[in-house]
Amino acid sequence: MLKNSELLMLGQYKQENARLRELLGSPLRQDEQKMVTQVISTVNDPYSDQVVIDKGSVNGVYEGQPVISDKGVVGQVVAVAKLTSRVLLICDATHALPIQVLRNDIRVIAAGNGCTDDLQLEHLPANTDIRVGDVLVTSGLGGRFPEGYPVAVVSSVKLDTQRAYTVIQARPTAGLQRLRYLLLLWGADRNGANPMTPEEVHRVANERLMQMMPQVLPSPDAMGPKLPEPATGIAQPTPQQPTTGNAATAPAAPTQPAANRSPQRATPPQSGAQPPARAPGGQ
Repeated sequence: MLKNSELLMLGQYKQENARLRELLGSPLRQDEQKMVTQVISTVNDPYSDQVVIDKGSVNGVYEGQPVISDKGVVGQVVAVAKLTSRVLLICDATHALPIQVLRNDIRVIAAGNGCTDDLQLEHLPANTDIRVGDVLVTSGLGGRFPEGYPVAVVSSVKLDTQRAYTVIQARPTAGLQRLRYLLLLWGADRNGANPMTPEEVHRVANERLMQMMPQVLPSPDAMGPKLPEPATGIAQPTPQQPTTGNAATAPAAPTQPAANRSPQRATPPQSGAQPPARAPGGQ
C-alpha cells in the first residue's frame, strides 16, 4: 500500500499536470509561440512586485517579453540572465497596461497599485460607461501584449465628487500571489503590425475567457457588443389563434390577431430599448 506521503506526492503531481495542461491549452494567435516556465522565487523588495523564473537568454527570453498564466496576463520580463529572468507583475506600482472593456471597447490604462490591492483605472470622466463586473482584456496597443487576453474584472466604481472623475478598481484574473507555472509568449511583440480588428479582438477574447476564466462571464453583456435583435413578431399571433374556438368563428379570425398585434409590436422595442439607454454613459 502507498504511504500517506506518497499519496500526497501523487496528488501534487496530478495537480501540476492539470495546471500544465491548462497552460498548454491556452488559445493563442497563429503567430504566437509559447514556453512553459516555473516561478522559482520572488524578489525581496518591498517597493517592487517581481518574480524570478527558470528560463533565461539560453531559452531565447528577452526583455519586454509578455508573460501569462492559465488565467490571464501576469506581467513582462524586465531582466534576463543566462538561466533565469525577472518578471515585473502587472500589480507593480510602476507597471501600466493598455486594456479595453470587452463590453463596449472603451480603452483605458490599468496601473498597478501593489499586489495587495486591485489594479487602478484613474482620472476617468464621471460618465465613463464602466461597471462592476466588466471584463478587461488587453487591447494590443503598444504592440507588446497580444490582444484579447483577460487582465482583470472591475471590482469597484467610485465617483470622486471633489474632482468630478471616477476611480475604478479591477481585480486581476491571474492569482498574482499564487504563481507557479507561467507561459512565455513569442510573436506577440509586433510593434503594432497586423493589429486585430475589434471584431477579431472580441472573438479571440471570448474564446480565451471561455477556456481560461469562464466564471468571470456573469452575463452576455460582459462578452462584448450585443448582436442586433431580429425584428420579427410575425409568428407570435399563431399561438393565440386557438382562442377563436369553433370553425364558425373562422371569418372573424383576421380581426382578432389584428387586435392582439398591437401589444406584440410593443414587446421588441422594450427589449431593444435598453442597450441604447447605456450608450450616453460611454460618451
